[in-house]
This record gives sequence, structure tokens and C-alpha cells, in this order.
Amino acid sequence: MTIQNWFELSDNEDVISPALLVYPERILHNIRIMIEMAGGTEYLRPHIKTHKTAEIIKMQLDQGIQKFKCATIAEAELLALCKAPDILLAMQPVGTSTKRFFDLMDTYPDSKFSALVDNTDTFEALSTFAKSKALKISLWMDINCGMNRTGIIPDESAVALYQKMDADPNIEILGLHAYDGHIHHKDVVERKKACDNAFANVIDLKKNLVSKGLKVNGIVAGGSPTFPFHAKRESVEASPGTTLLWDAGYAASFPEMEFLPAAVLLTRIVSKPNENTVCLDLGHKHMASEMPFPRVQFLNMNDCIQKGQSEEHFVLGCENVTHLKVGAVCYALPVHICPTVAKYEALQVVSEGQVIESWKVAARNQQISI
Repeated sequence: MTIQNWFELSDNEDVISPALLVYPERILHNIRIMIEMAGGTEYLRPHIKTHKTAEIIKMQLDQGIQKFKCATIAEAELLALCKAPDILLAMQPVGTSTKRFFDLMDTYPDSKFSALVDNTDTFEALSTFAKSKALKISLWMDINCGMNRTGIIPDESAVALYQKMDADPNIEILGLHAYDGHIHHKDVVERKKACDNAFANVIDLKKNLVSKGLKVNGIVAGGSPTFPFHAKRESVEASPGTTLLWDAGYAASFPEMEFLPAAVLLTRIVSKPNENTVCLDLGHKHMASEMPFPRVQFLNMNDCIQKGQSEEHFVLGCENVTHLKVGAVCYALPVHICPTVAKYEALQVVSEGQVIESWKVAARNQQISI
């Protein structure tokens, strides 16, 4: 087979479908664009929730990235196993995660771990645990800047919490964390305006804290949609994640960014139940299904409407299916790559049209060893 498009395999006969293909040259391009947009690596803290993969972490380390963000204890451990120097757990540790977080600190002393706090009860639980182990824990105060998912409202209650954290001998307070994942305006001017308005509350809080003699050593802000704006702020660590693999959803919404799609679903036609219907082996178990249709962007098949999805099947309505053969391979970009990656044990690595190896999605489960 002659390769005509960047996503195609020259030989797909032995590739089990569905499969998630990744393209290292494109990932490297995205890493370099990310660094260029941030003006270097000092204030860049990419999230690994999208890929959860050691090889991609190591690609970033090789490009000089030292700071990382993650969502789970398993992701934090994977970063430590890759010898990442600075690891922020961006999910407030509660329950058994509290002990596991301290176990990470004990097991991987060469990595600096930090976590988030947005309330007094969690802060006091972490402080008590740190005291019992004669350790000092590094924390950021998580700010609710409008997403209303986590974080403390940046009012006097936030000032009071920060003061308690700053005064606690068991705590090293690093600064403020603010995630604005609710901001998805397609128009770049409107998105920047919304981002700046949300971030103004964080800046006001910082000024208030400093006016009371408190140090705010750093701020970690944003995700991928607002990355271009936070990346230009002085002394603010920007924390994109989807930028590493990109997807059809973000590519359509944010065309001004120069990231390339670097992950492609390979799926096969398994049935043509009638003259206007095609069924693929791409069910809920293999592709994120929380999005409305369309859930993928097909790269080598046109004029089909995405109609239904179940555990194993993906049903398309097509005007003419005579040219589509049962067993034929289709390539598609997921609209939402992050939860799609977590459905695969391994990524199939493609170079020059060949699958050359596989990369284990090592942090897709809740636990590695801790």
C-alpha cells in the first residue's frame, strides 16, 4: 500500500481494531510549540492527564520541561518513576489518597511533590498527617475562578485559609492554583476577555494577600483553551494538557493554535445491515462517549452521519454504502482525546506508516504500586 496521508498505515492487516495510533513526530512538534508559546520551560507545567504515558513524559523531559501537573496518585507515581523533578497533584487528596500522597514523598525523595487545598478541613487533615510523620508538605491554595467545580471563592474566606496555611509549621505554601476549564469561547477575542476577567479575581486575591504581609510565591493557571493567554503572563505557570495529542474538538474550536492532531483511532467496518447503514467496531468501550454526535472526525470517509453508539458498535447513516466494504479500515480523530486514551492499555506508535512499537498507558488505572 502506498501511503497518501500522514495518518495511514502501509500495512494494517495485523493491527487489532479498534486501536489508538500515536505519531511521535507530531507529539514532538506539539511539545516544541508549547515551549515556544510559553517563552521557555520555566513557567510551563503541562498536565499528563491526557496521555498518562511514560514515553511522552520522557519526550517532554528531553526538551527541558521540569514541572508537571497530574490528576491522580497513579499519574504522580508515573511522573516520579520518570524522574520528573516537580510534580503537582491537581486533585485535592482526601480519604486514602492522603496517606498515598505521603507514601509518594517517602518512596520518591528525588521528586518534589505538591498538592491542592480549598478548605480548612482538608488543610488541617494534611497538616496533622504531616506532623505525625515529621514532614513538611507543599501545598497550593485552589481558587474557584468561575468553573464551580473545585476551589475556594477568592474572598475573605480564602484570605483566612491562606493565613492559616502560611502560619502552619507543617506546611510550605507555594501559592495559588486556578483552573478555568469553563472558558471555551471559539472567538479568540471573547475567550481572552473571559480568561482575563476570571483571572482578575486571582490577581486581586494575590494583591490582598501581599498587602497583609503574606508571600505568594507562584500561580499555576489554566488549561489548553486559555494556554495562549496565561503563557504570556509574567511569573505565571501555564498548565495545558490536551496540547500534547490535540483532538478534533479543540482543533475545530481553536484553529489559531498550531498544535497538530497526534492520536488517531483505527476502526473497521464490521457490518452493512442495510443499504444506508454502516457499523464500525468503535463502541463506548473504545471511544469517549460523553460528547454529543459527532464524536469523531473521519479522515478517510465522507458523507456519513453518526447515528448511534453502544458498547461495541458505532452506527453510521450513509447515502451510499456500495463503495464501503466490510473489513475496510477507517481512520478518525476523536473529538475528546483525554477520556479516549484511558480506554486503551497501550498506544500503537506509528512512524513512516508503520507501527513500530506500543506505549503502555501506564497511569490509566488507579494504582501503579502506591
